Amino acid sequence: MHLPLEERIRKPMQKSHYKGEHFSLVSRQSSPCLNFRLQASGINGCSFVSSAPYRSNNVEQREEHGLGLSRRKHAQPAVAKANKFRVNYKSEEYNISETKIDPLQSTEGTGEAILLEGNLQQVSPWWQQFPKRWVIVLLCFSAFLLCNMDRVNMSIAILPMSQEYNWNSATVGLIQSSFFWGYLLTQIVGGIWADKIGGKLVLGFGVIWWSIATVLTPIAAKLGLPFLLIMRAFMGIGEGVAMPAMNNILSKWIPVSERSRSLALVYSGMYLGSVTGLAFSPVLIQKFGWPSVFYSFGSLGSIWFVLWLSKAYSSPKEDPDLGVEEKKLILGGNVSKEPVTVIPWKLILSKAPVWALIISHFCHNWGTFILLTWMPTYYNQVLKFNLTESGLFCVLPWLTMAIFANIGGWIADTLVSKGLSITSVRKIMQSVGFLGPAFFLTQLSHVRTPAMAVLCMACSQGSDAFSQSGLYSNHQDIGPRYAGVLLGLSNTAGVLAGVFGTAATGYILQRGSWDDVFKVAVVLYIIGTLVWNIFSTGEKVLD
Repeated sequence: MHLPLEERIRKPMQKSHYKGEHFSLVSRQSSPCLNFRLQASGINGCSFVSSAPYRSNNVEQREEHGLGLSRRKHAQPAVAKANKFRVNYKSEEYNISETKIDPLQSTEGTGEAILLEGNLQQVSPWWQQFPKRWVIVLLCFSAFLLCNMDRVNMSIAILPMSQEYNWNSATVGLIQSSFFWGYLLTQIVGGIWADKIGGKLVLGFGVIWWSIATVLTPIAAKLGLPFLLIMRAFMGIGEGVAMPAMNNILSKWIPVSERSRSLALVYSGMYLGSVTGLAFSPVLIQKFGWPSVFYSFGSLGSIWFVLWLSKAYSSPKEDPDLGVEEKKLILGGNVSKEPVTVIPWKLILSKAPVWALIISHFCHNWGTFILLTWMPTYYNQVLKFNLTESGLFCVLPWLTMAIFANIGGWIADTLVSKGLSITSVRKIMQSVGFLGPAFFLTQLSHVRTPAMAVLCMACSQGSDAFSQSGLYSNHQDIGPRYAGVLLGLSNTAGVLAGVFGTAATGYILQRGSWDDVFKVAVVLYIIGTLVWNIFSTGEKVLD
């Protein structure tokens, strides 16, 4: 039977010859509680050590100030310099060696104690310990949430607006398409701008620009149709720079091991933005009138802008508050570090993987745009849903995409961490993003119930979301320094596919059927699969 340690101390401990320093003693022996004091010459403070039947992560430090006693808890710092001494519980004396050791390691089950030298720092709140790179990701997610909220509100507000201003179908189509005039204009320009001056300024400009355009939309509509068309084009200009700027900033902040998850989360913000816009726009219009949608949604951009200016930096090198360990992780994780002064267009356009991105983006967006644009019409004309039911079921594919985009991102990063090459991961994920929708679209001609048709649509878009971990992540793989320009190039092709695909679908339906519409999309999905698997790569081809 062992007596408590206090009763077995026969000789007082010699005073430490270290002056003006504070010591804390941490026992790692799972023994009955021991409590004794180390006194250091020349100081008033003293430190205690306590050992409980379990291992504690906290060191209790007490400081005496006159008659008062303050007590604080501190986490064991990994960077603390330590003096280690081994306690012989059967001996009369306790020898303290002055040997320096590395940062603390677990010694569970031993009779070792650690003498920590220096003042211990308090544990920061959890929100201060949250990785800064993921703060950037969440802010980008929020920007894309607002992006699609502001974009889809017109699809709902156009109904009461057309009644108020007596617009016919041709005018409505002109208004809807005017957004893409500006959106196409700034894809490549936004990428060049972001790669040269940094993603923070460009994305901030884009959000505040399209938010102002959104707020001014009701005023422009009252002034006349030309003003409304210009304002919608202005909104497209702002949203056009968003994706290239986001791609640029994440290429500098996110290591390759987290690339798929981060991009999937950001792009899921777009899907959830569509859900939010479609859900809240009818409620706001019914209670406050159609202008309220533009005023309320647009004003949210100013809140985001303030947070963005105070929290975001174009590069981790520019952030003065970024921790040393996180900065080391980011800068060592194959991210883009150097700014771009000149865009090597000839080199970029000479690379087969770049053209694989452009062609695959076109093939992907053809099917995606026609499904999302014509889905309400399909539900109404083919499945015989009323307008309310059509609107409700239109939300389901967006939700499915938001969920499966993040699942795909997690799977992709897990495969990379297990040692699978980035090239293989990108090809696998994009093949799912192509062949999944192709399969489910072919099943639509065989289903007999509306429920099965809706399920096929949802599964088609859910598998489509795996593309976020395929081609949408590949820009940063093949050329992280030019990630903004590369996304601008490929997304220009993607937007053109959406414009032409939407128009071609109307032409096909006048002369054919929905099966013909789906067959064209399936053919393009297959072409995209072949091009992607033959020519794409996950290796860096642009320096």
